[in-house]
Amino acid sequence: MTINFHDSQNKMTYTTREADQSWIQLMEENVDLHGKNAVDIGCGGGIYSKALIKLSVNHVTAVDFSEEMLKGATENCKDFKNISFSKGDAYNTKLPTSNYDVILERALVHHLEDLNACFLEANRLLKKNGILIVQDRTPEDCLLPGDSSHIRGYFFDLYPGLKTKETSRRYDTQEMHLALESAGFHVEKTIKLWETRQIYHNLETLRNDLLLRTGRSILHELTNEELKYLVKFIENKLQHQSSIVEKDRFTVWFARKR
Repeated sequence: MTINFHDSQNKMTYTTREADQSWIQLMEENVDLHGKNAVDIGCGGGIYSKALIKLSVNHVTAVDFSEEMLKGATENCKDFKNISFSKGDAYNTKLPTSNYDVILERALVHHLEDLNACFLEANRLLKKNGILIVQDRTPEDCLLPGDSSHIRGYFFDLYPGLKTKETSRRYDTQEMHLALESAGFHVEKTIKLWETRQIYHNLETLRNDLLLRTGRSILHELTNEELKYLVKFIENKLQHQSSIVEKDRFTVWFARKR
């Protein structure tokens, strides 16, 4: 049962954490964001829209195709006056042409079937020499083994059938480079990032987060009983951990509009 982004029960699913310092540092080291106008396409709960503002972006236009996601993001970002929200999708944002300096597409492209259309739309929105930042997992990133940091790896250890579902919707580095170049971008950097997702001070907080499927769309493929069994499996693996620092490995592409 794939996650329904239009279900009001899911509107706060992607609002429950802050962008980690590892992500903040990556941005500071690789792109000039100060005073820029940015678009966050597939903004979800607005976590990274807020992070962009904290990185001295002048204004963020947060775009999502789900009204419920936008409601959650609006609530999450209510204290940030320089974030505005717009309903649109990655193929048709309905935003003005050549108007933005930076576009962020984080954890978006694995939901899409047409990379070229997505990147052509990003190219249309950007000013000349504007930067597109794409962050997602490649199949290689997804299939790293489970351990006390890489909690997601345990999902596939217990349910190998999820591997096919997960990797079939992921693009490898070569596919990403080809799509970006064909859409009028030059890929300047490709960086691997171990991003801290959450710090749990005990197993109970991790259990609650997993049972709520918080921010993990792949868990919506499991029944409630399968999910409970997965939680017990992970608890057994981590029973001697006093605290847990959960990390995910991503690939980040920095591409400049030609």
